[in-house]
Amino acid sequence: MSFTNPKFKVARPTVVGSEGLWCKMFDPPRLGPPTPEMLDLTTIGLDGNPSNPKLPLGLRANPVPSVMQAAGMSSPATPYTYHTSLMHGDTRPTWDGGALGGRLNFFLFAGNDLIGTVPDLADPGILTGTARTIGASAPQFPAPTVRVPRGAVVQNKTDCQGPPPHTIHWHGIEPTPMNDGVGHCSFEVEGAYTYQWQPNFIGTYFYHCHRNTMMHFEYGLAGIMPFNPPDAWFASIATVVDPLTGVVTLNNVPIGHGRPEPGFPLGRFRTATNLNLLPTAVSGLFPGFVGGDPVQGVATPDPWTGDPFLKFKYDPHAFTVPYDVECLWVMDDRSSEWSDGTKDPFSTFPAFGTIPGVNDKFHENAAFFGFNDFNADYWYISGVPVAAKRGGSVTMPTNLIYPAVLNGGIAGTRVDIKAGIGQTVLVRQLNAAYNSTRTTFPMDVVIIEWDGRAMGVPPLNQYTRPILVPAGTPIVGSTARRWSAILNSKVAVNTTAKVEFLDTRSASQLTLSGGGEVLATVRIPIVIS
Repeated sequence: MSFTNPKFKVARPTVVGSEGLWCKMFDPPRLGPPTPEMLDLTTIGLDGNPSNPKLPLGLRANPVPSVMQAAGMSSPATPYTYHTSLMHGDTRPTWDGGALGGRLNFFLFAGNDLIGTVPDLADPGILTGTARTIGASAPQFPAPTVRVPRGAVVQNKTDCQGPPPHTIHWHGIEPTPMNDGVGHCSFEVEGAYTYQWQPNFIGTYFYHCHRNTMMHFEYGLAGIMPFNPPDAWFASIATVVDPLTGVVTLNNVPIGHGRPEPGFPLGRFRTATNLNLLPTAVSGLFPGFVGGDPVQGVATPDPWTGDPFLKFKYDPHAFTVPYDVECLWVMDDRSSEWSDGTKDPFSTFPAFGTIPGVNDKFHENAAFFGFNDFNADYWYISGVPVAAKRGGSVTMPTNLIYPAVLNGGIAGTRVDIKAGIGQTVLVRQLNAAYNSTRTTFPMDVVIIEWDGRAMGVPPLNQYTRPILVPAGTPIVGSTARRWSAILNSKVAVNTTAKVEFLDTRSASQLTLSGGGEVLATVRIPIVIS
């Protein structure tokens, strides 16, 4: 028996009719055939009453693009659909004028339909208030935030601006394999493709390119994805004017707020957790928590008796806590040696042809002599440069605000922490760095979410629960790790949180009490008054 003359032959099944299940093919498809999961969202309608009887009643399309269109932040292109392009070669100046003529190479995502100009958070001038402004649809670092309510159907039209093929991997989501975006294991974009998926958990996720992942992730092809309660954004919509164009009117409700609550006629921001598992002395610091069924979890009947437009089958606030201030911390590090060795997107392509894996001569290319040894010498938090040399320490400035147009339309999201006494602050952290990070708060915080999953929400309450982290206790996160913490101070505070970028080559860098080389220390201001 041999490979060329086997004793048994197993017929390979056809993929016709099962295109959405394509998986782990050596040469995956690159054209976008119609698949069973490619729903026509124009027949669904934001009211949850689809005109297509084949679609499940109550299914809702992602309202965020439509809300942003109505707010003048996005052009009315395809209804309910994000339009993203990737592999934009770009450069950003370094804070100290070093490396490659004072600039680092980036490969970036762009939100093609975004409208307006924004300050470039990655420009060193952001530290002094003199940052350049760029078009909102220009390539961004980090990538524009993708906001989605739990249970909404998401469509993301993607096209490739650099050498194809490419993918977007929705990290932590479990769509059909064809929409998962892992190179050589799912669909690969050559031209354009519309990804489709549905988030089933409230939490913090992220998206990134999964072709030549090692380099593309490091060079900036990544963005954070907060998933919110099912009623977020719907309260912002008064009426659907035209489901074919996505034109809607706003209901004077802040974008991203949930439906009205007692004492809060304009609703509030909420996120998921189970504070019932904490001592009363701790859970009592965070008012407004809504519980749910201890066995069924969020599958509790919706008690809403108001506008039917805001009615859900299950309570959208089950196992959620409101927050007043949101902070996004996207940690990143860069190696100028890598940047110098890859001056354009074609630097890592084969020497001949367009098929990756053919004549890749990394080991023979002098430009890549250090590609197997990552030496970070520049650092960023949410795109903002860290103005510190290796081994140094710096305090970030205050009033670093995410532009709403790059943040799913939500205004006021911060990098630094600034809140009122008694307000609940939600900090979401994504470690998009290749090195681990160690974060230490000067006050008690509660970890309510880890890697996208809310802690303690049934039925996962058998395995997880919110964690009270005492002041001064480090929180260590490795590459691609996400966690969220809430804090609420009843007294005025003027201090900082400490973030340390660690060297993963040091065997002891994961110890909580210390150890391992600290490459850079960043202090993030906390002002509560």
